[in-house]
Amino acid sequence: MVSTRHHPKDFPAPATPSSTANDSSKYVVKSPSAVSGGPRKGVHTPSIIILLWLLISVPLVLWDTGYVLLRPHTMPGGKFHSPIWSPYALYGTIDYVYGWPAFDAKNGFTAAQGLLNLFETAAYIFYLAVIYVCGTTATSSGRISTKKVNKGLQWFLFEEKVVPGRIGSFALLVAYAASVATFSKTILYWLNELFSGFANIGHNSLSNLIFLWIIPNGMWIVFPAYMIYVFGGELLYALESSTPRPVKAGRPKNP
Repeated sequence: MVSTRHHPKDFPAPATPSSTANDSSKYVVKSPSAVSGGPRKGVHTPSIIILLWLLISVPLVLWDTGYVLLRPHTMPGGKFHSPIWSPYALYGTIDYVYGWPAFDAKNGFTAAQGLLNLFETAAYIFYLAVIYVCGTTATSSGRISTKKVNKGLQWFLFEEKVVPGRIGSFALLVAYAASVATFSKTILYWLNELFSGFANIGHNSLSNLIFLWIIPNGMWIVFPAYMIYVFGGELLYALESSTPRPVKAGRPKNP
């Protein structure tokens, strides 16, 4: 659900007579910015599916990152293990990257990807905060509503919203970059298993592998890929329909 679906393509600007006095049949067409009196401001329309996914995934990723970065205290027998990270007693036997084998071998991949999780999660939290603070209810045509907004969880998840201006565009760019990072890192995680001969998960039965590794980890491929598609489509539309950025004074123009 992006703003491109709510805003029709711009109609051609009205023609005005040319300043050439000898030929009144010549016309010039004003640019959209000239007609409106300034550059067009963007409007970001958040996707309800993406908002719901982020509200679910952000706490889970923070939970996972806490386990990884606080090892061995969060592992079985550690002082922080129970009750917060008790499920990892099982998961550490499914995926050795999270268990004692990788920790004893001083495998740095687990902590490295956990640290990157913090940056990605911070970007997602920023995006959610911008949507909640700066967002406003949209009309049926996708425009900004003038009615007073009563914000809450129901409004945040189920009402169609828009975030106008530069802050909405910046939040969109940040979320797009974070989704690319999440998708790429998860693919790397899977490729690490492939090229290591499934060293950390090859001991599992097929059912355990499917329900306890492939499906849970696959969610961080499917949803980030969807986010890349949605956010990327909105960014692409904005680039295709935008006018060139004005050249600043003293800056040489491109030949």
